Amino acid sequence: MTLYTKLYSMESLLSNGMLYSAKGERDLQLGIFENDFFKQDWRNCGCGHILQYIFLKWTLCFLLGILTALVGFFNNLAVENVAGIKFVITSNLMRTNKYFQAFAVFASFNFFLTLFSSIITACIGPAAAGSGIPEVKAYLNGVDAPEILSLRTLIIKIIGSIGAVSASLNVGKAGPMVHTGACIASLLSQGGSKKYHLTCKWLRYFKNDRDRRDLVTCGSAAGIAAAFRAPVGGVLFALEEASSWWRSALLWRTFFTTATTAVVLRALIDFCKSDKCGLFGKGGLIMFDVNSVNITYQLVDLPPAIVLGVIGGILGSFYNYLLDKVLRVYSLINEKKPPYRLLLACTVSICTSCCLFGLPWLAPCRKCPTDTIEECPTIGRSGNFKKFQCPPGHYNDLASLFFNTNDDAIRNLFSLGTDNEFHPLSILIFFFATYILGILSYGIVVPSGLFVPVILTGATYGRLVGILMGSRSTLNHGLYAILGAASLLGGSMRMTVSLCVILLELTNDLLMLPLVMLVLLISKTVADAFNGNIYDLIMQIKGLPYLEAHAEPYMKNLTAGDVVVGPLHIFNGVERVCNIVHLLRATKHNGFPVVDEPPNSESPVLFGLVLRAHLLMLLKKREFSHTPALVGVDAFKHFSFDDFAKRGSGKGDQIEDIELSDEEMEMFVDLHPFANTSPYTVVETMSLAKALILFRQVGLRHLLVVPKTHGRAPVVGILTRHDFMPEHVLGLHPYLKGSQWKRMRFQLFSLAQLFLGWCG
Repeated sequence: MTLYTKLYSMESLLSNGMLYSAKGERDLQLGIFENDFFKQDWRNCGCGHILQYIFLKWTLCFLLGILTALVGFFNNLAVENVAGIKFVITSNLMRTNKYFQAFAVFASFNFFLTLFSSIITACIGPAAAGSGIPEVKAYLNGVDAPEILSLRTLIIKIIGSIGAVSASLNVGKAGPMVHTGACIASLLSQGGSKKYHLTCKWLRYFKNDRDRRDLVTCGSAAGIAAAFRAPVGGVLFALEEASSWWRSALLWRTFFTTATTAVVLRALIDFCKSDKCGLFGKGGLIMFDVNSVNITYQLVDLPPAIVLGVIGGILGSFYNYLLDKVLRVYSLINEKKPPYRLLLACTVSICTSCCLFGLPWLAPCRKCPTDTIEECPTIGRSGNFKKFQCPPGHYNDLASLFFNTNDDAIRNLFSLGTDNEFHPLSILIFFFATYILGILSYGIVVPSGLFVPVILTGATYGRLVGILMGSRSTLNHGLYAILGAASLLGGSMRMTVSLCVILLELTNDLLMLPLVMLVLLISKTVADAFNGNIYDLIMQIKGLPYLEAHAEPYMKNLTAGDVVVGPLHIFNGVERVCNIVHLLRATKHNGFPVVDEPPNSESPVLFGLVLRAHLLMLLKKREFSHTPALVGVDAFKHFSFDDFAKRGSGKGDQIEDIELSDEEMEMFVDLHPFANTSPYTVVETMSLAKALILFRQVGLRHLLVVPKTHGRAPVVGILTRHDFMPEHVLGLHPYLKGSQWKRMRFQLFSLAQLFLGWCG
């Protein structure tokens, strides 16, 4: 028969090799699809083409660094000016004792900015909501969710992030900058657009997932560099957290990209020092310069640092736990129509405005210090000593934190020589408020990051520990704030090396390196005992099938053949058009094995694998034959390698858009020139753990499972990333859940015994 369907398991109705899952994501083909057209194209490439390819890689990295720096500068410039206007108008009203009008203006600004960001995000670019780091991390793992790196998402991400941060929501712009850098990288690597007649023959080399993945990795690193002016930290962030595949050549290009970003930012900041950027001032690009030649610490300072690490691990894991619960509730609301999402965002905005304006009234006015070099009290947008409702010569320490942008609040907490500026009760109130608002603000339908809120909250309780230590420690309170920020970052995000370098570049304080390292290691170790890092939890909520670098222990007890389920659809080497159309309409599979049967071979034998996109191109071109004959080299007369190159971000060709006549439906297509003749295969008896390592390390999209013995069908099934997910495996083999729980209890018992033995 020309097309057959083999049912090799009825335990589930799940399909293998799917293009879209229930959430609609696509898998990336990170390897090269080696069909006849690819081989012919590379045979025609000479030294000139190779040099052109290398030059193009570095050129795109250079452009990526410049563009990401410009976007980062524009974001900060817009936030500083929009938020600056809001704070100046509100402060002027408060100077004349018009407190109710001041609150009305403040809350109205925040409300309409939040509403604007929510509307454009919910109605135009839903993929721009949230941080974007989980989506970028999933993309670099091989998951291509729809629209996450499109031009529309990029524009909404930039505008929406400016509105959300300017609205005084407890969100940051570092996460959105990572997503922004990834979007710019994806657009640069698309090789032009046929739709808008913007194509370039040079860019055709980048029409594959592997090169795009590398450039998106550079873009994520450039985003961190633009957000924190931390080029080395950006490289380490891409290495430690974002990327799933890394090599030395990519390290050089990533470092070149972040260095370009840092140089451009430095030039733009120097330009703004001449007061040509409006209200753009110290609060712009985050740079908390707290270095001092007199920073020293002794052995007596280690116990407080260890305590901060333990507190950060506990608070960070609890932060992740609460955020996970809140996001699951928000997801129920966000699944409904846009008005419900807008109502949720506006409710959070009103609550935030009430807290920011109302809580400072709980703090008493404090007399301005006489030895400060800064103006006291501060009237206007930023500063360490906010006047708020206080009389002349006094300031409100809680307003100095609440009635500011998050960047300025962090700078106030990190400042040196301000040990007596904040009252412990004010710090405690601010800690609880930022901890709760940070959890409630993330998840609404606006672009929002987690880096800055976590830094702000951690710096707050770090400062509180410094106040409690008093004269018993040689460290000042600003340095304790840095250690507190490091501890909560480590407890929530579970990164170590990259966070350490980011904080050092952020504060320009290399002398704090040993203590920051100690705090990060302790906080991560403590938090790992409770739950996973925040981005992994968000990916689970969003249903993104992220593959970990390690296999679960129970996978060693299963084979590849134990998890293949559902109907397997196979094409003949020469197939009838109507069979191809029927199968493409009936399924959403992305890959189909091609099998040669007699008379093309002595017995059924696996020839290769053909992709759905390539089949759609064949149907679109209508190069059919009336007889089931092999086409051979004649295929090169009608098709070229560019016809099968990776398309840009978009829906691409759909089978519903292709209309064929009855005569064409009865014709034939030779699939041999278009099939990948060297797909990765595993024997059905291979352990599932071993198959997972192969699948992830090579960056596969499909892994064919072949029989161990002859005389059976040439293909047993196809493994995709969904078949390796714990939910799928444990759903097929529920008895493994009990053994997994027993193993966890045994491990916890062993750790407890080890701890008790160490204590005893």
